[in-house]
Amino acid sequence: MKKVYGVIGDPIAHSISPAIQNDAFTHQKLDCIYHPFHITPENLSDAVKGMKAIGIAGFNVTIPHKTTIIPYLDEVDELAATIGAVNTVSYQDGKYIGYNTDAMGFYKALSDQISNLTEKKILVVGAGGAARAIYFTLLSAGTVSVDIANRTIEKAESLIADCPFEKQSVALTLIQAEEKLADYDVIIQTTSKGMSPDLDAMPISIHNLSEGTFVSDIIYNPLETKLLKEAKQKGCDIQNGLDMLVYQAALAFQIWTGITPDTSRMKNIMRTTLGGK
Repeated sequence: MKKVYGVIGDPIAHSISPAIQNDAFTHQKLDCIYHPFHITPENLSDAVKGMKAIGIAGFNVTIPHKTTIIPYLDEVDELAATIGAVNTVSYQDGKYIGYNTDAMGFYKALSDQISNLTEKKILVVGAGGAARAIYFTLLSAGTVSVDIANRTIEKAESLIADCPFEKQSVALTLIQAEEKLADYDVIIQTTSKGMSPDLDAMPISIHNLSEGTFVSDIIYNPLETKLLKEAKQKGCDIQNGLDMLVYQAALAFQIWTGITPDTSRMKNIMRTTLGGK
């Protein structure tokens, strides 16, 4: 019998996950299908019960359900529980178990590009849900020197205080961060500034950015934000959010099936879907 997987969110029509995961199932010759499910917040509890009742084998979770779904799951992975967000759910032994592959997907993408990541001095720009997942994951992996810059410094301070892992972290205003950019080996941009259609926006000015700094922007549409373009002009190495997207999808697939999918194939599908090359 064909296994059914999916993604839940509100809205959901824009998701490229079905194209990626259905191709992976076909490529691995698995009798499975992946379907988008439009679930509104008021229907989330009933939806999770219904999905379990009809045997949905696993699903991804996107906005706005990543936090609110937790009470409706039977178990949550330790890192996902610490972060406070779930983006992947797997049916195991009669239970729905939640994971956060966003966080590990980003870490995998970043560590592919940077050796000795735990020894780097890192600045995370933003203090929202994505920043929380990335910050907690960096520290859980042993990277202790990670500062947080945010428009509202109190939110950055709260994020640092919430994290249970060993850390050497300072909360900064965006202006303070701009003045100190030369102090960092890695800059990670986690806000929506620069995302299509707001292509001219930047979260911070990078006039003090040093050549050779690694600049990561989790945005993938456009594939190269204004921040990344300016960083590249300054002689920096850059990375967009596409690799994070690929690895979080691959990790979810692995959780569901025990098989590591072809990530280069996933990346090609994403690039094609997003209009890249």
